[in-house]
Amino acid sequence: MIRILMTFFLWRQIFVHNNTALGYSQSEMMSYVFLALLTSSFVIAAPSNDNIGAEIASGDLSKFLLKPFGYLRYWLTRDWASKLLNMLFAFFEVYILWLLFKPDLLFSISGINLMLGLIALTIASLIYFCLGKLALTITFWSPENTWGLMFIIMVFFEALSGAMFPLKVLPVDLFNVLQFTPFPYLVFFPIQIILGQYEIAIVLRLIALSLVWLVLLGFFLQKIWRAGLRQYSASGN
Repeated sequence: MIRILMTFFLWRQIFVHNNTALGYSQSEMMSYVFLALLTSSFVIAAPSNDNIGAEIASGDLSKFLLKPFGYLRYWLTRDWASKLLNMLFAFFEVYILWLLFKPDLLFSISGINLMLGLIALTIASLIYFCLGKLALTITFWSPENTWGLMFIIMVFFEALSGAMFPLKVLPVDLFNVLQFTPFPYLVFFPIQIILGQYEIAIVLRLIALSLVWLVLLGFFLQKIWRAGLRQYSASGN
């Protein structure tokens, strides 16, 4: 709730003396912020990011490696359970925020855009899982520096995903470069799809590209995770 309030009041204050900011009206920005708060609570929520590094560093990973199920698949299921719970709380918190302050929102969401947006969000959640676990593999080689490094990486991911602000406010060149990374596919593009900002052909292309990123990141995660497990075994844990 604190994060939601901080984000809301930050943008509310920006528009106190301005009708527009960064190319957005107050209604447009608040609509984006409310959707970003909801979607990021699903995509970016990942309790595994707080646990996997510690289990690798402490040696507790060994207990899971002896069990008849995949360690990453185990955390994926736990993450998804947490995401669904987070979404319930996020809907409640955002609704309370709207009741208290009644910001002017501009929503015009069709059924097809919502369905395609949910597909994009599902893929986005899996992309974020792969990105987070790729970042955590550094723990295999540097277990003593996990927490600080992961905090910086996750803030970096959140900023470049569009969870804090619409990426369109960035300089054009930087935004164009970001489109060649997986980050806009986490929050920004799914929100734009839900809001109907793109034609169906572009939406399908964005979903296809997000699937390409998911396959690539999943492939690299498996490779690097196996390399890390060899390092972990060699360390005597």
